[in-house]
Amino acid sequence: MAKFLFGLMTGVVICVAGFLLIVFALARSFREAPPVVAQNSVLELQLTGDIPERPPVDVPLGALAERPTPTVTNIWMMLREAAVDPRIKAVVLEPQSLGVGWGKLEEFRADLERFKRSGKPLFAYLKTPGAREYYLACAADRIYLAPADWINLKGMRVELMYFKKTLDKIGVGVQVEHDGKYKDFGDMFTRTSMSPETREVMTSVLDDLYANLAGTIAQGRKKTPDEIRSLIDQGPFLANDALRDGLVDQLRYEDQFFADLQQKVNSGVLRKITTSGYLKVTPDSLGLAGSRKIAMLAAGGSITRGSADDDGVSEDGIRATGFIKLLRRISADASLAGVIVRIDSPGGDAVASDEIWREMNLASKRKPMVISMSDTAASGGYYMAMTGDPIVAYPGTLTGSIGVVFGKPNLHGLYDKLGITKDQLSRGTFADIDSDYHDLTPVELAKLKQGIDANYHDFVAKVAQARRRPFDQIEPLAQGRVWLGSQAAARGLVDELGGIDRALELVKQKAHIPAAENVTIVMYPARRTIFDLLFGRSSESVLDARLRRLAEEWNPELWAQGRLLRLMPYTITAQ
Repeated sequence: MAKFLFGLMTGVVICVAGFLLIVFALARSFREAPPVVAQNSVLELQLTGDIPERPPVDVPLGALAERPTPTVTNIWMMLREAAVDPRIKAVVLEPQSLGVGWGKLEEFRADLERFKRSGKPLFAYLKTPGAREYYLACAADRIYLAPADWINLKGMRVELMYFKKTLDKIGVGVQVEHDGKYKDFGDMFTRTSMSPETREVMTSVLDDLYANLAGTIAQGRKKTPDEIRSLIDQGPFLANDALRDGLVDQLRYEDQFFADLQQKVNSGVLRKITTSGYLKVTPDSLGLAGSRKIAMLAAGGSITRGSADDDGVSEDGIRATGFIKLLRRISADASLAGVIVRIDSPGGDAVASDEIWREMNLASKRKPMVISMSDTAASGGYYMAMTGDPIVAYPGTLTGSIGVVFGKPNLHGLYDKLGITKDQLSRGTFADIDSDYHDLTPVELAKLKQGIDANYHDFVAKVAQARRRPFDQIEPLAQGRVWLGSQAAARGLVDELGGIDRALELVKQKAHIPAAENVTIVMYPARRTIFDLLFGRSSESVLDARLRRLAEEWNPELWAQGRLLRLMPYTITAQ
């Protein structure tokens, strides 16, 4: 009886505490105070971890709440606002432990360069920076480092992981079929090292990214690319060495750094405002919003089919059902003058990609559309962009990968080790084609190859149609090969190199909006609040979505579904 009462009381306490937290969060969201930006403010631009394309959930729980995470578009708009905001006297760039790809880095750097044209100081204060952080810092007027700190700048490398020996040990075999000699997604299960084709692509990507890194640092530090390459060969750098070699301007503790900045600005005592604080400033308060609206539709993550109740706001990649709903909502909204579709996806399910492609083409007929590629828009992520509209990519965007792949595991050996047997009955020639208890027979393999070939031909044909080029010109560029944006632009797979600024210019042209006219950017999906978590229709919790995202790098769920995939063959992380 005592245990029962104790359990009952514990449950009541937990329920009451949860209810009070919810009430507090709701009350706080209702009485959200307008942002206060003091005169003589300095914006601390804190860029940490992964900067998403779509806004994450905002759960206002007081001291328990995380700081609002800015999106790529938020950073873009924030620097536009800071450039014209008379209260902001300078920007301090503080990048740390960034987890973004090269495309987003190029966007942020372009945003910083545009801010500098305002004439306001841009200083960088670094804390044990790596290549990403230092790449951004080189846009600043001056770079500072603490006296005991160091710069982890030592070049770039490519590492691909292979599981064949592990699978052999546990008795698992994987059969992989693909069209396109570079479509090597399944190699991680069937090989122990890079194929010649993979090595060719990785060498090309690494050489171009490294040249970009060295050239950009050289420009910012007023050195030659060869001088920077020679310096990188000596990295990492202790603080005094970095100062001696001209990689930083001064060694200062943080309080000394802000004293130097105040002297530079020379307008009285500086007040600090954080990124999360300035995130609340609205463009219309600074005259940057216009009467006409442009939708910014974020499409990020692996492509899957989704379910009927998907509403398009899930954090778990691009679900075709929900994403199509968002496209239809945008198409039907008469207040929207155009749409920029911001793609950051390695692809995924072939059928889902095709469904999204269809709706993208329908939306393109109803609204002026421009495609803006982020870190990655490859395979299905490239496929969905084939509307015939202008495509803008960064030089470092990973794109292309025009190919199809299918993989099937054979777990018979593993079952034997575990003492498991399967006894099967079947009707139909191909009833066992997706069985995990045997390899594909020659007849089954021929049947599967027929589908892969047709799917690949359809992919190339749609690219050829959208890019307005003959099939025979596109097919040699396909073959599942991943291209950098700069390489894709040279081969006509994308139209221009640039970021959000250029995409906005192009969609204005298509919508017949004067270039100098300000417009209001409307994000899709919008930032979710506590109300969406409590009363939203989505069947998946935020925790479930985040756990599922942890496995996205090699997409085991997609792989195990036994479907044709338009999926980039690997994940590239620039260190």
